[in-house]
Amino acid sequence: MTDKIKYPLGFFGNYLYIFLSLLVSVPIFLAIESYVKPLGVHEDEAVSFASTVCFILGVFAGRYISQFWSATLKSLPKMEVLGLATLIVICIGWLFFHADFPLEGRTGINLMLFWVPFAMISILSGILIKVIHSVTENQLQEAQSIATHSKSELHLLQSQLSPHFLFNTLNNMYGLSITDHQKIPDLLLKLSELLRYSVYDATETYVPLKDELTYISNYIEFEKIRIGDRLALSTDVEEIGNANIKIAPMMLIVFIENAFKHSKNTTDQQIFIDIKLKTWGNSILFSVRNSYGKEEQETTHFNKNSGLGLANVSKRLELLYSNAHMINIQSDALYYNVDLQLKMKS
Repeated sequence: MTDKIKYPLGFFGNYLYIFLSLLVSVPIFLAIESYVKPLGVHEDEAVSFASTVCFILGVFAGRYISQFWSATLKSLPKMEVLGLATLIVICIGWLFFHADFPLEGRTGINLMLFWVPFAMISILSGILIKVIHSVTENQLQEAQSIATHSKSELHLLQSQLSPHFLFNTLNNMYGLSITDHQKIPDLLLKLSELLRYSVYDATETYVPLKDELTYISNYIEFEKIRIGDRLALSTDVEEIGNANIKIAPMMLIVFIENAFKHSKNTTDQQIFIDIKLKTWGNSILFSVRNSYGKEEQETTHFNKNSGLGLANVSKRLELLYSNAHMINIQSDALYYNVDLQLKMKS
């Protein structure tokens, strides 16, 4: 991704800046006139008008010459900004000091001692305004660029979920077609329901939690048909009726699918799986615990070679729940346990 090259704008920029300068010139004129009147300056209104025009032109001049410096700034240069602000305050202080203590009989020098700091105030103000505006604009563009990249990456990750699930499921159904083919019709019906959700309904960034739980329930029914009496399943899932409670689609199913995948490889007579889900405050609490064989211990860790599903969900958690999730994965000789806490989305 390449950064856009910023070319310097014209002296006045766009018409919005000219309009804003006209609005700001009114209070500037009134402030200068209140400063000039007590000094007994002849034709104070004309002097105030001229000073206002010069001040506005100075601001535009400062803004123009600072474009080349500020165009590449990604963060506010604190020392430079502090220095500019300090110089502006010093110049303003000097104007008031000089108004009370002008040099007697030195008209030319007095004019210089007024106009030089006055011009510095306007130019430095223009520089300061442009620097702050440019940094804000650059940070906004960078944030938009990152968001666009993250959204593209997220769409890619979500597009991988259905093929991943379908690949695993078809492998399982192939085995059953040889050993237990009478289950295939029911499995095909359940599979169509699952694919309908994953392909059509789960395309949004966040979906209602109740819809996701319906999908999980269908998946569990699918696995019950496939595994049969060998499955010892325990579920404690809170009934969610509020459609405003949302979750990233296909986030929890990866852990459940992984539990079924690895528990069926155990040599034990029964497959033990325990699934819990409830809401607490503004969080969704989810846990899944499954039996697995010793031969699985080296391949089921979340951060190792756990396959596309877990690697995918790990990345999606970073993108969608940055600083809004906690995950804890533990395993012992018999069980593999995942505890996940997600902040609700609405």
